[in-house]
Parts: sequence; structure tokens; C-alpha cells
Amino acid sequence: MKKQSTAVLFVCMGNICRSPTAEGIFRKLVDESGRADEFDIDSAGTIGYHAGHPADSRMRAAASGRGYELESIARRIDSSDFERFDWIVTMDEDNFRDVSRANPGSRASVVRMCDYCEVHDETEVPDPYYGGEAGFHRVIDILEDACANLLRRI
Repeated sequence: MKKQSTAVLFVCMGNICRSPTAEGIFRKLVDESGRADEFDIDSAGTIGYHAGHPADSRMRAAASGRGYELESIARRIDSSDFERFDWIVTMDEDNFRDVSRANPGSRASVVRMCDYCEVHDETEVPDPYYGGEAGFHRVIDILEDACANLLRRI
């Protein structure tokens, strides 16, 4: 009998920087672990402003340079996600609060990404959108740490 997949949704505000990067990193880690058939992985944003767009080009470039492909298209989280996903992993406190309030009776476990950091002492994944190139690399560093530990704990 095939094991039922574990569904993981990564959420940030616009779904063009942090959450698609978490999705890409987590997807690569899952693939490398030989567990791809055990997971359903996606990302979304708490707002729909960037819906239909690919990840930010600066984030795609930074991620590509580190061996990650960000192929998702931005979308807004919706009510069906609270039934589809087992884990909804948020990037910052605003995202956590918005997602937690959106569907309080959800079966999904809503968690904070940085709760899985072991190397980085962060409470939130910073939004790199208005900063320089270093901010995008910092986000990748934090997400590599958190995603590896999240995978080990699931």
C-alpha cells in the first residue's frame, strides 16, 4: 500500500520571494532524499497582487546560482488550501497571524518557518524585496537551514 503524501504549503506575503524559494529548496531536498513520492509541495501568498507572475527575477537568479529552480507561479492562499495541506509554513509573524485567522478550524498545522532553524538565530525570514542582492542570499541561507530541519521532523 502506497504511503499517503504529506502536503506542505509555504506562505509569504506576495509569493514571489520567500515562499517560492522555500518551495524550491524543500522540493530539491525531498528529491535528493528519494522521498519525492511522499510529498505534495506548493507555495502561496497572503495577498494576490503578484498572482500569475513567476518568482522575482533577483530571487530566481540568487537561487539558480545555488542550484535551486524556482518554477512556481504566484497565487493567493485560498480556503481549499486549509483542507489540502497538512502543513502551512509561514515566513513571518504577519503571515502566521493572517493564515491562522483565515481558517481557525483548519486541519492544517500552521507553523513558523524559523521555528525549524538550528544554525540561524532568526524569528522571521526577512523580506528581501526592497533590499539589495545580499538580502536574497541571506533568505536562501535561512531557508536552507529551516527546510532541512523541517524535512527531518516531518
